[in-house]
Amino acid sequence: MSAQQKVAIVTGAARGIGKACAMDLARAGYSLVLVDLLEKELADTAEEIGTLGQQALTFIADVSSHRRAGEIVAETIQSFGRIDFLLNNAGRSAPVGILEISEDDFDRAIAVNLKSCFNYIQHTAPHMLRQGNGRIVSMSSLNALSGGVTAAVSRFAYAAAKAGILGMTRALAKELGPVISINAICPGVIRTEIDTNVTDRAEEVIKGIALGRLGCADDVARLVTFLATSEPCFMTGQTLTVDGFQFNV
Repeated sequence: MSAQQKVAIVTGAARGIGKACAMDLARAGYSLVLVDLLEKELADTAEEIGTLGQQALTFIADVSSHRRAGEIVAETIQSFGRIDFLLNNAGRSAPVGILEISEDDFDRAIAVNLKSCFNYIQHTAPHMLRQGNGRIVSMSSLNALSGGVTAAVSRFAYAAAKAGILGMTRALAKELGPVISINAICPGVIRTEIDTNVTDRAEEVIKGIALGRLGCADDVARLVTFLATSEPCFMTGQTLTVDGFQFNV
């Protein structure tokens, strides 16, 4: 697949893994539609994409809003005429245990981490089906497979939402194939500019990683771009881990 004139939507694109993925897709020739709540950081990401010679539209939006997702997809089609790739990357931590979490906090964890994927897939899929092709990747987590640990991001509500992404991915691979391929990625411990908790305990964590280092956002971005651009592509409904083989989860 030539990526020229291709269009990708990336949620949670302002920083961290989302930004790295958006930048790598731009380098592969994609025009970008960037969604996040962080206005300044999102503008900075769009500016950096512009230096690569690619166009980037930005939308300040809460990904849990089904209505807003529909508006963003409609504006994308109006601006570019097509959507070739969707990356559901936006998420939020849920650091409270079952005995302390409120119903509102649980609902919010599910809405941002899981329902957001439904929102954007439901609105983009009709356009991809009409085009005759399309690819989707949703960002899950190693915690979906392990149940998480006691780190701030990975308590039960986060793990449950991220596990839901895996079931959604497998089911939609059957429903949307053969036109649309859809896969999920489970990053392990990834160092980004916002993960101070990881940085503080890096030495301890590295002892349980076979490759002897923390992951970086570009490790995930390279896989995302592969799934967006590889031809032929005989992968759908799959869960791919990017964790350096983390054996102490």
